[in-house]
Amino acid sequence: MPSSPKRTGALFNAVDALLAAAAYALAYLVRFEGGALPAEQWTYLLAFIVPFTALKLLFFRLFHLHRGMWRFTSIHDLAAVAKAATLASLVMLAALLIAHRFHGFSRSVFVLDWLFTMLLVGGVRVFIRMVAGMGWPDLSRERLMHLARGRWRPAARRRCVLFGAGTAAEALLRDMEDRPETGIEVAAIFDDNPSKQGLRLHGVPVVGGLDDVEEWLTTQRTPVQEALIALPEAVPEAMRRAVDVCERAGLGYRTIPSLHEIAQGRVTVSALREVDYRDLLPRETAQPERERISAYLTGRRVLVTGAGGSIGSELCRQIAHFDPASLLLVEMNESSLYTIAMELEHERGFTRHTPLLGTLADRRWTEWVFAEHKPHVVFHAAAYKHVPMLELHPWQAVTNNVLATESLLDIADAHGVERTIIVSTDKAVNPANVMGATKRLTERLMQCRRGGSMKLAAVRFGNVLGSSGSVIPLFRRQIAHGGPVTVTHPEMTRFFMTVEEACLLILQAGAMGSAGEIFVLNMGNPVKIIDLARDLIHLSGKEPDKDIEIRITGLRPGEKLAEELVSADEHAAPSEHSQILVLEESSCPAPGTYADILSTLADAAARREPDELRRLLAMAVPEYHPASGSSVGAASPEPSETPA
Repeated sequence: MPSSPKRTGALFNAVDALLAAAAYALAYLVRFEGGALPAEQWTYLLAFIVPFTALKLLFFRLFHLHRGMWRFTSIHDLAAVAKAATLASLVMLAALLIAHRFHGFSRSVFVLDWLFTMLLVGGVRVFIRMVAGMGWPDLSRERLMHLARGRWRPAARRRCVLFGAGTAAEALLRDMEDRPETGIEVAAIFDDNPSKQGLRLHGVPVVGGLDDVEEWLTTQRTPVQEALIALPEAVPEAMRRAVDVCERAGLGYRTIPSLHEIAQGRVTVSALREVDYRDLLPRETAQPERERISAYLTGRRVLVTGAGGSIGSELCRQIAHFDPASLLLVEMNESSLYTIAMELEHERGFTRHTPLLGTLADRRWTEWVFAEHKPHVVFHAAAYKHVPMLELHPWQAVTNNVLATESLLDIADAHGVERTIIVSTDKAVNPANVMGATKRLTERLMQCRRGGSMKLAAVRFGNVLGSSGSVIPLFRRQIAHGGPVTVTHPEMTRFFMTVEEACLLILQAGAMGSAGEIFVLNMGNPVKIIDLARDLIHLSGKEPDKDIEIRITGLRPGEKLAEELVSADEHAAPSEHSQILVLEESSCPAPGTYADILSTLADAAARREPDELRRLLAMAVPEYHPASGSSVGAASPEPSETPA
């Protein structure tokens, strides 16, 4: 149970009282060399130690030293110690001069007492900070110059409040002290931890919890413009609550980076950003085992297909962190390939990459890639993914998603690839559309190769926030144009995950898979699309159905109300990693199971026969039941959010 602010303050007062008394006694002992202290001086020491200690505590209280968070001791706190000690010494000297005209007192005792008070009171605070793992406060010349400029040449200030009084908040306040030119003044801190309320962080008071914000604002004569949310470890419900508090209070709001960015030392004023929908996502943060991932990526030649897509490009970014010998970027879209290649080289400083422009549907080109570059590890993220578009063009779905994947697996096996990981989708479960059926078939094609020398795995997950063609960019464009925001059905739900999390867990699953396992990422709870639309409208500063209309448009061809991650024939069992499940299926296909149907699918795709392709897909994937007339009519421009 957290200690109360009163208890914490009493403890700080007691420690400061001991230190203040010790400083006074030590001054006498040093001045008179310990055992040589005259009897008259012993009398003065004992007579004045209590009143002088009380006087110091009074000044400590005036400078709020009893409310500081010692594990976050800063220049501000040490300056307060110096001011309090100096004023206490001056008052002591003045009192002795008036009452005793300094008769019998040693002036050097009071100089030593002033010095020891600062050393002991300030030193204990610095020591506590060091023990807490925060390091020394920055006492550099540059830091002091920053503070001097901030004290003597204040800029026009933007008055803010801070939500959170933890490590991230401390780093943010420290950066503000370093850079007074940012023009941000934090007037108060709010934190729901009772043990922090009533204390001070870098001189800023923690005045209460989030429920106290609105009441506190009514007491302020100078208006507060914005809230800075420093809650990187908060669950989405806590972040949503913070946003709600800001909206009720009429405050603007920004947040700090993620915990990953904090670990890289990027908690700065310039890193503050708008609250994004991903901050409200109801799921836990991905926790990969970096040592296991490094074991199969570091120093290896890694090939990523679909390297310019949402998943493929993020895989490239994250793989680059694990120092591969080379990174082979396979992509059929010239612009996307150029973009990721330039980003890796110029923004991330990773030069050991090779852009490879082409399509996996070209078997001879794919064979050349593997013969020329000899990859050790393959991540297969290339796929067509838009459900309505593939309902209109099923031959393209079969060619790109099925036939190209089978060709890739053949060639990878023949060239001694050690490990291949296939990116799948929740739409492969009981597929209601061509896209889902082709992805389920690719999972089965991978399973046909179990038992070979190449390690195999597929990773199945749901919707990726903000991916190319996804629903969130569409909603944002609709909001920017004043609406309406179009939702196909009020009860439609989807699983959501950030692209960064999805790719980290793909890399983790790659370290675990070997025998054709299908891994399922823990996607958290499903989210209603209409709730997502409302949240995005709120985050844009507008009111749903007041400023922006939400319009229901009806389900599109091949679309389901709710996606699933596991079918009735599958059992999801815990894996070695808490955020990843592994599927246990009742049966797996034998090698060569799909040879005849693949040949027939290739012929039907070449002839562009949509009904025949659907019939053949239903034969290969019995759980696929195509809707009648699904190829008729134009596809809605509203995209469907999918992983690839």
